[in-house]
Amino acid sequence: MKRAGLLLLLVVAAVATVAAYLLGDDADDGSGAAPPPGLAAPAKKELAHRLVSSAENSTLDWRGQYGYIEDIGDGRGYTAGLIGFCTGTSDLLGLVERYTKDHPDNRLARYLPALRKVDGSDSHEGLDPGFTEAWKAEAAEPAFREAQDRARDRGYFDPAVRLAKRDGLGTLGQFIYYDAMVMHGPGSGPRTFHGLREAALKQAATPSGGGEEKAYLDAFLDVRRAVMKREKGHHDTTRLDTAQRRFLRDGNLDLRTPLTWKVYGETYKVP
Repeated sequence: MKRAGLLLLLVVAAVATVAAYLLGDDADDGSGAAPPPGLAAPAKKELAHRLVSSAENSTLDWRGQYGYIEDIGDGRGYTAGLIGFCTGTSDLLGLVERYTKDHPDNRLARYLPALRKVDGSDSHEGLDPGFTEAWKAEAAEPAFREAQDRARDRGYFDPAVRLAKRDGLGTLGQFIYYDAMVMHGPGSGPRTFHGLREAALKQAATPSGGGEEKAYLDAFLDVRRAVMKREKGHHDTTRLDTAQRRFLRDGNLDLRTPLTWKVYGETYKVP
């Protein structure tokens, strides 16, 4: 009976360990203290949004970008909103579809048939004229801004932070994952986030896999830089070279402030 009881305890412990890994949450690890929140801490999350905005919109005022929309010539159609939802990559379509379920009379609803048609391409068919102005106007609505926040967190921020924590990465590594997921999307192709990660894993192990954190992040940034250099519209890699790589070389794995970095030749500072 004692042997059977011990076996049961071991099985329960193993299941709990696997569940914690799969969930990627911040549950107590048994030591009496939950793991640090990392990039999900309010101040760090605010910093992450400012860093992304400096690269995506050349400003630290990320809250002023809900109405942003333009075709930047990267083959993804219109890029819009907080983190660059694109008409060619399904995320903008998904955002408008979910928003329309709750707010059927919104200004963007009439463009849903066109958005479905152009998804996967850089076409503007059915969107011009009018879609860009409708986007800007709808962005004045608090409900649409909240919808963008939720789409950003659900599709990019939360998955990036969870996976980075599973890989044993600190706050900087979590941000590096997040920024990559924003630009490249969360797909599995060679030019998407998970493709970048798989390529990096062939060069270095993650900390949770027994590797050294700085070496792994260097490998990840190397892989991402090479992909960006081959992508139309993303040849400028300063968001890596004079920002993320700078933080890494400084040993700032916790993404401590104050921070100074450059993107596209512009200098940004956060006290």
